[in-house]
Parts: sequence; structure tokens; C-alpha cells
Amino acid sequence: MTKQTSIQKSSIVERLIAKSTLEHITSNGTIAAGVMVCSALLALIVANSALFEPVHKVFAMHIGISFGTIGLFMPLETFINDFLMSIFFLLVGIELKYEMVVGELRRPRQAMLPMLAAVGGVCAPALIYTLLNPAPTAHGWAIPIATDIAFALGIMSLLGKRIAAETKVFFSTLAIADDLLAIVVLALFYGQSLNISWCAATLIVIVLLAACARGRIYSSKPYLILGVALWFCMFNSGIHPTLSGVILAFFLPAKSDIHFSHLHMWLSGQVDKLEGTLISDEHILGQHEATATAKRIEHVVHRITPPLQRMEHYISVAVNFVILPLFAFSNAQLRLVDVNVLEFARDSVSQGVFLGAVIGKPLGIILVTFILVKIGFAKLPNHVDWVQIIGVGIMGALGFTMSILISGLAFSSEKEILAAKFAVLVGSFTASILGILFIRIAQSTRAKAYRKRVAQKLSTN
Repeated sequence: MTKQTSIQKSSIVERLIAKSTLEHITSNGTIAAGVMVCSALLALIVANSALFEPVHKVFAMHIGISFGTIGLFMPLETFINDFLMSIFFLLVGIELKYEMVVGELRRPRQAMLPMLAAVGGVCAPALIYTLLNPAPTAHGWAIPIATDIAFALGIMSLLGKRIAAETKVFFSTLAIADDLLAIVVLALFYGQSLNISWCAATLIVIVLLAACARGRIYSSKPYLILGVALWFCMFNSGIHPTLSGVILAFFLPAKSDIHFSHLHMWLSGQVDKLEGTLISDEHILGQHEATATAKRIEHVVHRITPPLQRMEHYISVAVNFVILPLFAFSNAQLRLVDVNVLEFARDSVSQGVFLGAVIGKPLGIILVTFILVKIGFAKLPNHVDWVQIIGVGIMGALGFTMSILISGLAFSSEKEILAAKFAVLVGSFTASILGILFIRIAQSTRAKAYRKRVAQKLSTN
């Protein structure tokens, strides 16, 4: 094979595997965060326009399916919050399991610093909210505890190289631990009264999922079917059904059923067979033996990817560009017409949520990290300094998705729900601006001080 032919073939392969423009867009976290923010802003515009009533009627419209006398119908808003958000929680669960298998959470000692910082970032905002909200509004204490990892990483990416890669890993571990704590809180404190029969049915489905995992079933279909059954049982049991997504994720196999020791030899034989049967001058549709061989290769190569990773690939784009924007649009409908915004500012629920997130979240994260480092329990990761830790603490106040979800579960009064959602939106916006400004100003000040020291040293010499 000549050098020119080799280069041509290499170029062809590169073009085949290169990401399309659409793939570049859908894999960009900043764009995904931007779409969600735009959806929330659009919701605010719609809620305060003549479109509010017709849009409100659409979200109140009942949808569902029925089989004979058995059926399930719910408002569109409930479908988004309870069913579609289960798919979001499935993605969260996949990220958690991934970190436990091959990521930061597989080394408990190394992961303890951000994980314990997450505990501080949960306790401090809950305490501040509770101090400002005795009964009967105390039930909203969990609203400011959450961190929206996708939203926060999207905002963080706007800072470019000002944020070290190790800082993003630290923050991701913290946010994942935060998500896990929020999920536990959601399960323990924000379910309904339990239905024992449906709880028993939920347990049976979980046992079947465990049996599939233990039986080394590597096809995604049985898990999806059982996942839908699990959601249905939990929906009727009184346990919040979005948790079904997390449970399903933890049973999805993280290994492949392909024996890699035999893969190279088998693929070589199949490629040789494909080359022997493929006729370049004939149309591919008429080459049945070649296409059958190609299909076998495709099937085996597809199964190299574990079901956990395949599931993430299937749902990530839909979650980031359909489900989360739709959730943001349906839940950020804050109608401020004929409402005195200053009343929200004076409302104890708004104050508790806003101050809990914007002050409590950074305080808890930074204080716990500082104490653990000073007592020698852990060290800051390489290339991570206290400026970046403070930035992480501020960004931790971005609790958009989970906080809005808990707002709707914590209160039954429309006034309290609106007050909580208003504080979540304002708090997330404030944390974004403060985080970006703090990192930029702190690093700019540091750079100026460094240049000044260098100039003084040169002038002395």
C-alpha cells in the first residue's frame, strides 16, 4: 500500500467518525444549559402575557392511556413532572453509577472531601430556611439544598480556562453527592401516604430487576419494560415516581457480555469474509451475503458498549434538549401581573429559599472544605486553590431543576409555590452572576499582583 493511498484511507475514516454539527451542538453542556435558561425566560414572558390562559389550559389538559377498564390519566403538567422527569433521574442515576464504577466515587478516600462538602452544602441552607420559616411553612426546608449539575457546569464552562479541569471534577463529585442526598430527602420527606399493596408490587419489580442484573441479561429492553412497570407501581404507591429512574439506573449492567480476548480474532475473520464477498461494482442492496456479514459485525460491535452506557446515549439528548427545557417552561410560569414583587421579597418562604441557597450553600461547602483541609483530613486537589473553592461554593447555589420540583411538592398553596419558585429563579440568576464575577475579579486581581511583583523584581535587579 502506497503512502498516498494510506493517507486517503485515513482521511476517509476520519470523515466517517467525525462528529456532525448536530452532534457537536447536542454534546455541548453550555448550549444545553442555555436552552434550559431560555425556556425558563420564555415561560416568564408567556406567563405575563395574553398567552397565559391558553398555555395554562394546555398544561391542565388530561392525557393518558387505557386498556379496557384499566387506564391511567393525568394532567400534562403531572406527566412532565412525574414521568418525563423520571427519565431525567435515570440519567442522574447513570452518572452516579458511572462515578461509583470508574469515576471519583470509586475511591472513597479521594472523594470524601467534595462529598462531605456536599453534606455541608445541604445542612447550611436547610438550617437557614428553617430559622426563617417555623411552622407551617417549614416543610419547604429542602428547596434550597439542591445543586443543578448541568446548569452549574454550563455556567462554569463560560469561564473557560479560568476554571481548572480538577475544579470541575471536584464540583462534579460534589454535585453528584448533592443529587444523591436530594434524592434521599425526596424519598423520605416528600412522598404521599403509602399504599401497601402498590409498595409490595414495587418491591416485586425491583426483585425482577435484580434478577435480570444477576442473570447477566445485557439487552436494554427487559430493563426498560420493568422500568416502566416500576414507575407505574411507584406512582400508585405514594413514593415519588421520579425515583424509579434512579433505581433502574443502578440495575443496568455496567459491563459488556463480549469476551474481548476472542473479539480481535472473530472480527478479523468477519472482515476477511466481508472483503471476500463484497463486490465493488454491484449495488449493495443486491449483495445479501455481504450485508448479512456486516449486520453480524454491527450487532457484536454494538454489544461491546455496556447497557448503562447505551442507555445514557439513548436518553441524554432528549433529557437535555427536550425534557429539561419542557420542565423549565412548565414550572417557571410565574405570573407577576397584578402582583407586588416586593411582597415576594418580604415573604418568609422567598427569603428562606433565596438566603438558604445564595448564602447557606456557599457557606456550608466552603466551611466544611476549609475545616477538613485545616485538620489534615484531606488536601485540595492539584491546581485547585481557595479562589476556585469559593467559586464552587457560589455555583453550588444553582439549584434550578430539583429546587423547582421540590417547591411543587412542599406546598399546596399557590402563593407559597410561586414565592418559592420566584426565589429559586432569582437565587440561581444571582449565584450565576456572583460566581462569574468573583472568579473573574479574583483571578484578574491575582494576575495584576503577580505582574507587579515581577516588575518590582526586575527593577530591583
